[in-house]
Amino acid sequence: MSGNRKTVFLVAGEASGDLHGANLVRAMNRLAPNLHVVGIGGPYLRETGMEILIDASSLSVVGITEVIAHLPVVLESLSSVKRFLREVRPDLVILIDYPDFNLRIAKEAKQLGLPVFYYISPQIWAWRENRVHIIRRRVNHMAVILPFEAPFYERHGVPVTFVGHPLMDTELGSLSLNAVLHQAGDDPIIGLLPGSRIGEVHKLLPVMLDAARLFRRRKPSARFLLSQAQGIPDDLMQSVIQQDGTLPIEISRNLLDIFRRSTLVIAASGTVTLQAAIAGVPMIIVYKVSPLSYVLGKMLIRVPFIGLINLIAGKRIVPELIQKDANARTIADTVFELTSDPERLWAIRNDLVEARRLLGGPGASERAARIALSLMERPR
Repeated sequence: MSGNRKTVFLVAGEASGDLHGANLVRAMNRLAPNLHVVGIGGPYLRETGMEILIDASSLSVVGITEVIAHLPVVLESLSSVKRFLREVRPDLVILIDYPDFNLRIAKEAKQLGLPVFYYISPQIWAWRENRVHIIRRRVNHMAVILPFEAPFYERHGVPVTFVGHPLMDTELGSLSLNAVLHQAGDDPIIGLLPGSRIGEVHKLLPVMLDAARLFRRRKPSARFLLSQAQGIPDDLMQSVIQQDGTLPIEISRNLLDIFRRSTLVIAASGTVTLQAAIAGVPMIIVYKVSPLSYVLGKMLIRVPFIGLINLIAGKRIVPELIQKDANARTIADTVFELTSDPERLWAIRNDLVEARRLLGGPGASERAARIALSLMERPR
């Protein structure tokens, strides 16, 4: 690269994109230390030294009706980004997932002649597949992290590379199965992972805690570990759990420690389920949105599973409790069934290990970084 300082504009509108984006930026900085990275991100990207133009927490919502309610903030942010691109003309635009926002940014960047690198594919293989034609017109290169995504893009003529999953670069990727073999028995430890968005936590944590209380009636020795994700305020967690102070529950920000100690986890659908899968921890996936979002989703989504690990494996490895089934009684019953059946827990762990092998080895962030940097070297 030349000695001139180059500017990269990056958009990571959600918590998982913030995490993976931070690993990408670190890899890029190792390979090209003179970069100026600016854009939309959260705490992980801020830690890398990226200049935060817009905080991602203002954009992170889940569900169709929830997005509609949040539209004014999204549109204002979109306008700010377009203005920045026109005024600064960065050397590269990196977009991470978050498609409804990012594909509009890609259109603006393309019109300005800026190279666009899309890291982590939107789930267009699940719904609204026609967006692949928009991606082909607006994106210079896709770097995908799930093994079945590359053939999909190749079929549609989109330049694509499967770089492996960036979670394999974390401590999770080197965690041996032996580290998480908490035995089923009389003293189960249940991890509660209510999500990384405030709206998710509001919706799912009370249900998870009710399920924990019901389960403890049948297993009085059970204990619980509650994961507090980055960006979730302390007062929110405390206000919910203090409604009943009798539950033996420990709040932790250390997800790896929760995985090591848990017999199984109850997890909000999302990246954390893949993290649990890589760690080899049996889980129950729960998913709940507004009734309208769910009805629309049922009409539009074309995949057989919600959980990424089930999709990767091509079969239902772990239970999925969706919408009306994501209630305290059903969750508690499912936890009881699994913790009472050591052989089934072992079978789940073994299936998770097999699925983990499909995610590729370490080095995803560096492989993606090299592709991104190569795009900046091409003449516009």
